Amino acid sequence: MSLADRTLTGVPGLDEIFSGGIPRGRIVLCVGGPGTGKTILGAQFIYNGIKNYGENGVFVSLDESKAHIYSEMSRFGWDFEELEREKKFSFVDASPLRRIPGELKIGKLTVGRREFSMVSLIEGVQSGARMVGAKRIVVDPIASLLFQYPDIVQRRTAVLDLIEGLAATGATCLLTSELRAAGLERAVQLEEYLAHGVIVLQILQVGKAFVRVLQVEKMRETPIDMQPRPYRITERGIEVYPKETVF
Repeated sequence: MSLADRTLTGVPGLDEIFSGGIPRGRIVLCVGGPGTGKTILGAQFIYNGIKNYGENGVFVSLDESKAHIYSEMSRFGWDFEELEREKKFSFVDASPLRRIPGELKIGKLTVGRREFSMVSLIEGVQSGARMVGAKRIVVDPIASLLFQYPDIVQRRTAVLDLIEGLAATGATCLLTSELRAAGLERAVQLEEYLAHGVIVLQILQVGKAFVRVLQVEKMRETPIDMQPRPYRITERGIEVYPKETVF
C-alpha cells in the first residue's frame, strides 16, 4: 500500500508500527484504562491532520464539554478554537445523548432512547464532517453509548451501525473506549472484533515500575508490529518508542 492510501497519525513512533500509517477510510478502535491518554491520542490525531497534512477533522465528545477539551489540549499547544474559527475543525458535543429519557415522543411515534441516541450521534457526526470536509473523525468515548446495550446481539448491531455510519463519510476514524480488563492476557471486547483496527493503551507494572504500554492488536490491509511498545505523554503529546521493548 502506498503512502497516498494511508492516513499518517503524525504521532512520533506510531506510524512506524503501522508500516507507514492507517489505511485510509478505516475505523480504528483505541481502548485503554483511565490515564492512558485515549482522548489525547484522538486530539493529537485530529490536530496533526489539520496542521501537518491539510486534512480537516471532527472531534465528537460523549463525555466532556468543548471548554474542557479545549482547555486540556491547550497544554500541548493545540489551539482548537483557532482551527474552528478557520473552519478546518468541528467539535460535536454529543454529551446530551447520555441524558435523554428512556423513551421519546416524536410526533405520534414513541422512540426508544437507544435508537434515538445512535441515530442522533451518526447524524451529528455526518453533519459535522460535511461542514468542514473532514478527512479525520474522532468519537470519544463510545462506551457511553455501548453501556445502553447489555444484550450482546443488540450491542453488536449498534457497533456495526456506528461503523457503517462513519465509513459512509469516507474519513479515517478513531473511536475510543474503556478497557474493561487490564493485562496482556485480558479478554477481548466485542467491539474489537468489529473495528478495522485496534490499539490498546495500558499501564502495566514492569518490575517495580509502572510503564505506559501501547500495542496494536490488528490493522486491516497493512503489516503491523504487534509487540507491546512503551510510550510517554510529554508536553508535545504522546510519543511512542517502537524500537524499545517492555519486558
